[in-house]
Amino acid sequence: MKHLFLIAIIVSCFTGFAQEIQTKFIADVGKSKVEWTGKKLTGEHYGEIKLSSGELTMQSGKLISGKFEMDMTSIICTDITDPKSNKRLVDHLKSEDFFAVNTYPHSQFVITSTKNKSANEYEVTGNLTIKGKTHPVTFPVSVTNTNGVLQARGSLTFDRSKYEVKFGSQSFYENLGDKLVYDDVDISINLVLTKQ
Repeated sequence: MKHLFLIAIIVSCFTGFAQEIQTKFIADVGKSKVEWTGKKLTGEHYGEIKLSSGELTMQSGKLISGKFEMDMTSIICTDITDPKSNKRLVDHLKSEDFFAVNTYPHSQFVITSTKNKSANEYEVTGNLTIKGKTHPVTFPVSVTNTNGVLQARGSLTFDRSKYEVKFGSQSFYENLGDKLVYDDVDISINLVLTKQ
């Protein structure tokens, strides 16, 4: 009986220790930023998407898991200065031709594995969900902790054709000429997080 009691105490101690070194950080959506770049045959456009939520979990100072969600209804273009032209592009990006934000207002990325490459550098793999479709992506992420404030930066490229984002895509249409819009979309993520 004494042995069982001793084992229970040891297990309890180790469980408590594991909980102590595993820390969740919650994203400040006002300070965090997600930027996008889309390219076409005749140039490119870029802009921002607001973060809905985000979190990362660190264990013994290392990134082990996390996720973030983007508010697709907030998508903006920052390179077109003419208000009418800007609105026309943003409305098109929100339409069924692109991200169908009325039906799919949020996109999400969930980490499935991390590989520590150096002190603050990771190779992160996870599932990216856009328009209800989920595919794995892998990209580099740097994580720094300054006085309890975590900053995670990373850049990924996804193939929009895998998510049924069809407009101007040579994966779905032929002979597009100068209407061609490339399938690869670049996303830059800068998360600012504080301890939960």
